[in-house]
Amino acid sequence: MPHTSAARRTRKDAQENRTHILEVAREAFKKQGVDVSMDAIATQSGVGPGTLYRHFANKNALLAALLDAHHADLERKRGVIEAEEARSDRILERWIDALGDWMLVYDGLSEPLRAAWSSANSPLTLTCQNVIDTTDRILRAAQADGAARPGLTGRDIFLGSLAVAWAGGESASDASTRDALRVMLKRGWATRDGQTGRAD
Repeated sequence: MPHTSAARRTRKDAQENRTHILEVAREAFKKQGVDVSMDAIATQSGVGPGTLYRHFANKNALLAALLDAHHADLERKRGVIEAEEARSDRILERWIDALGDWMLVYDGLSEPLRAAWSSANSPLTLTCQNVIDTTDRILRAAQADGAARPGLTGRDIFLGSLAVAWAGGESASDASTRDALRVMLKRGWATRDGQTGRAD
């Protein structure tokens, strides 16, 4: 019985350490971007590097854990968009905006996401694929309605959004540039006969 209690306490301590590390990392990434080092996160968390790496093998694993919550927020936004909009082109347009906001949650996030989408080994790969699959479904609906160009894929929209996020990140540009690039991306997928941008 004492051994069981000790094991439970160890697991509880480990979970508390993990939660604390995630809280510190979230603030560090918000303030400094994803270039902040793992050693800096360990120091700010008050744990040794060994403890940090036992929980998160690398920075991408740490980012993946943090993005779980942000991905859940993105999915909630998708639900709201699909509930509020009847037109498939408007759903796609608003989804691209939500996707861009998600990619800018931490400055510099676009680069690890770019690397992850084509890698089977990154902890971020599954998150990227889930987002691409959702984007592809929304895009196909717009294509079926004749509002989006045939031949485009959810991956194309995902990579285009990544390019906008990279070029419009805090360290690279300002909000006006980001907005202009988003408009260019959104107009690029629409067909000539599409309804996007027209007043209801």
